Amino acid sequence: MNKLLIIPLLLSGVLFAAAAQPLLSPEEAVTIALKNNFDVLIAHDASQIAAVNNSPGNAGMLPNVALSGSEMFSVGNLDQKPVVGPDVLYSNERTNSLNASADIGWTVFDGGKMFVTKRKLSEIEALGEIQFRDKVLQTAYDVTAAYYNVVRQKQQLASIKDVLAYNQEQVRILQTGFNAGATSKNALLQAQIDFNVNKENEINQQTAIKDSKRSLNQLLGRDTETSFEVSDSIALTYAPDKNQLLQKIDTGNTTIAAFQKQLAVAKLSVDENKSAALPRLSVSAGYGISQINNTATSPSSLLMNRSIGPQVGASVSIPVYQGGNVVRQIKTAKIQMQSAEYDLQNARLQVRMLAQNALDEFENQGNLLVIERENLTLAKENLDIALQRLRLGQSTSLELRQAEESYEDSRTRLINIKYNLKVAETKLRQLMADL
Repeated sequence: MNKLLIIPLLLSGVLFAAAAQPLLSPEEAVTIALKNNFDVLIAHDASQIAAVNNSPGNAGMLPNVALSGSEMFSVGNLDQKPVVGPDVLYSNERTNSLNASADIGWTVFDGGKMFVTKRKLSEIEALGEIQFRDKVLQTAYDVTAAYYNVVRQKQQLASIKDVLAYNQEQVRILQTGFNAGATSKNALLQAQIDFNVNKENEINQQTAIKDSKRSLNQLLGRDTETSFEVSDSIALTYAPDKNQLLQKIDTGNTTIAAFQKQLAVAKLSVDENKSAALPRLSVSAGYGISQINNTATSPSSLLMNRSIGPQVGASVSIPVYQGGNVVRQIKTAKIQMQSAEYDLQNARLQVRMLAQNALDEFENQGNLLVIERENLTLAKENLDIALQRLRLGQSTSLELRQAEESYEDSRTRLINIKYNLKVAETKLRQLMADL
């Protein structure tokens, strides 16, 4: 009696633990990933670095200002032998030298390179933002696919349990028939074996669910053993417009946009190298103090020497010949620009191919979904009839087993079709930057 009381308590505890797990929606999963996923965080930092580097000072447009100062003490012996007059010899002569200045240097004109570099830094910052957005979309796709994989595994477990119920009923019917002498023991034993195999499948499927949850938790950037529950179904309401889809891909796809920015940067690199062949004008100004104190008292020694005042200057540099380096750098930059153009054209082809493949997959899985739903209805009806015929002794357990396998296979195919349809939808939305 005590054992009979313990079993319901254990079952209620398991049910309570399952109910206590928080329900995670796909939208919440994506939100968590965008906050915690390490790839997203790294991409965000790279984007921030590009933004910090985009400054007038980094482009060379601002002056350099420096304050400097020094003081030096020296002690030495003075030994002078003039042409006319007596020799001079002093010991422990002390000298104090003090220098201080404020200086400013400014490149006023460098062939326009500073302005080209500033535009280039702006393009690099925009590229960083696009690459960050691309990583966000890729992470959203990965998380969505991983989330619905958990749903798929969960549905597969429900399918196995459904078939187990039929297995159990089959065993019960055959056990009754065997007790009455109407059924062979071989049929009963085979039914029990089939039931045990499906119990093993149930255990394996529970492990598959745990593995898929760990994979999702890893994408969410949190402890892989964090418990959660997912929805029981896969929402399938997406209906893409092919023409609008391809147009959005051409204008909004982050991969194409990134290669467009890389081409813009390459073009500016050509202009940057061209500016090296133009004159360079720089101006400088400063205010300095210099003072030297001596302790020597010879007629030829200065007790103090001081200079104070401003300084202003300018310099012009006109490149005449640099060993052909400027020409070489321009040619290299033009080749890199051509390569960037090829990369852009190739990216457009690849993205369009991915879009067409995803669209075909979406349409194909949609057609399969209609057929498989009908198959499942037929398989379910066929299984119910086979089970009823077994009860009435009008069929064999082999017929029922075949009906169970047909029903289980149909449910598995339907689950996978729904998952594939959702993945194809998510891929299309990723390519359109619509996740």
